[in-house]
Amino acid sequence: MINYKEKILVVDDDANIRQILEARLTISGYIVLLANDGEEALKVFRKESPDLIILDIMLPKIGGYEVCKELRKGSSVPIIMLTALGDISDRVMGLEFGADDYVLKPFSPKELEARVRSVLRRIKKPPEAKILHENQLLQIGNLIIDTKKRQVLKGSKRIRLTAMEFNLLELLINQAGERLSRSYILDSVWGYTPQRYVDTRVVDVHISRLRAKLEEDPSNPDLILTARGTGYMFQNFYPGVR
Repeated sequence: MINYKEKILVVDDDANIRQILEARLTISGYIVLLANDGEEALKVFRKESPDLIILDIMLPKIGGYEVCKELRKGSSVPIIMLTALGDISDRVMGLEFGADDYVLKPFSPKELEARVRSVLRRIKKPPEAKILHENQLLQIGNLIIDTKKRQVLKGSKRIRLTAMEFNLLELLINQAGERLSRSYILDSVWGYTPQRYVDTRVVDVHISRLRAKLEEDPSNPDLILTARGTGYMFQNFYPGVR
């Protein structure tokens, strides 16, 4: 039996960074694809269908934000963005365009590799389910959640969620009515402990993205509530199981 090797696309215009990441990820057993600008990144993605993308923000031809936005039009491939930009708003923008995580430059290759492993592991093995089971369809208002296909319908329209967004939604529903702290969510969905990853803003942006996709009025949510001083809570509905 041939073991499947996951493919990682590294997109950065810095040849040294590409070389370092290629060497480290190859030693760790991944197939590494390289691109030095946004245009090449999209071409490689369409040809090779990588399992994860490490994407720099500052790229020639097509910038990282635009690449991320273009990818999210039809793909839920995990994206980890690299940024040397110091402003919080610049870092968060990548998440708002659909990235799953971001890493600040300069970074530790060991830490980035750990992030890659964590994201891929979480996609293959979502958080443990209490309410949701593989053979269930759950209906909450006009939302239908298919846990086997990992799909969400809003009315008759399919809502495209990234793997991390679905994992987050699943966690919230499984513990509906419970106040979940940002650090707990970060550990449960991303596998990052507060000691390793102290910036919980990634949780806030993913919550915002879920609200925008699922809520009738994202500015006044009925489903995903803010637990002030704590984190977030899914409304304690009793979903129908069909």
